[in-house]
Amino acid sequence: MDYIKPEQVVEQMIQAGENKANQSVKDMLIRGFLGGAILAFATTLAFTATAQTNTGLVGALVFPVGFVMIILLGLELVTGSFALIPLAVLSKRTTPSRMLRQFAWVILGHLIGSVAYAALFYAAVTNFGHTSNAIVQTIIKAAETKTNGYAALGTDGLLAVFIKAILCNWMVTLGAVMAMTSQSTTGKIIAMWLPILTFFAQGFEHAVVNMFVIPAGMLYGANVSFGGWWLWNQIPVLLGNFVGGVLFTGMMLYFTHSKKTKAQEAPAPQKEPQAAFDGKVIKL
Repeated sequence: MDYIKPEQVVEQMIQAGENKANQSVKDMLIRGFLGGAILAFATTLAFTATAQTNTGLVGALVFPVGFVMIILLGLELVTGSFALIPLAVLSKRTTPSRMLRQFAWVILGHLIGSVAYAALFYAAVTNFGHTSNAIVQTIIKAAETKTNGYAALGTDGLLAVFIKAILCNWMVTLGAVMAMTSQSTTGKIIAMWLPILTFFAQGFEHAVVNMFVIPAGMLYGANVSFGGWWLWNQIPVLLGNFVGGVLFTGMMLYFTHSKKTKAQEAPAPQKEPQAAFDGKVIKL
């Protein structure tokens, strides 16, 4: 059958977390770079689709193409790892230090890839600054909204962005896990498309998307400082994404399905050999 049961998916999640934690620095950087750049491609595609149709849902419908490419090519998205590697730690298949090491190198790769695409995108759509472009203006506005908009609300802004990040990665990590529920490429694509569409259509906060949108907006002229980017968005979004991924996807699936996996794998108890003698049962 094409469908993979949840009990088996949980074991895949643990194994995937272990594999990710044991990657070389080279692989983490390259895969993180490509993951960040491809998600940036998908973001500008979504902005373009929204601008052309004046309908935000259309942008959300096309955005998951980036996520699909990342998953099918075995690249890295740190937000997905937030639900996987902690399970490997919980199962004693890797260590907390290796988990944090993986997060750090992949995030660095994301930042380099996102900024590289931001520079190339600007050069391409503005002819090196000689022509204006509506999507560039959209990115500038988004960068300011994602930072200054929350800063204007103070503590409430920090709480709001944190909660939006939790909700976002609840869906994003479900996308990564849903891809494990099918053995066919078509099944994987359909399964992972649904949660990603759900988060993007509602404007929740995704750390890797923001690693493109905010520095790109700054490069294009947005009134955003480096400190404002990290204080009012990137740090709380990373933390919220981690909580959403590890708590609502990783831990909950683990605690409801892993016990079934262990029960299925446990050997059946063997009966002791017995023999009858003068009407009495004697254990051998």
